[in-house]
Amino acid sequence: MADTTARHIAVVLPSVLQPLAGGQSVLTAPADGPVTVGKLLDAVTSDFAVLARRLRDETGALRRFVNVYVGGEDVRRLQGLDTEVVPGQEVLVIQSVAGG
Repeated sequence: MADTTARHIAVVLPSVLQPLAGGQSVLTAPADGPVTVGKLLDAVTSDFAVLARRLRDETGALRRFVNVYVGGEDVRRLQGLDTEVVPGQEVLVIQSVAGG
């Protein structure tokens, strides 16, 4: 039996964002090869407009309180939204929480 997860990329959401994704903790997008983080976010948020607006601003840039990690590295320290992700890899979204 073929491993279908190898042709998908998973985006793991923190609990604070899960209600905006229909209660899902992981969103997946099909991928036959490398895709950019920007294209991946477009794909997984296409059905969740409120989630898309929470992650990125009107210019398409990541909001400053949203951190995205690929391979344990913050994409802002890599190539930002142009950072490539390969099928089978996991992308982690962390939303900073202010307070005190």
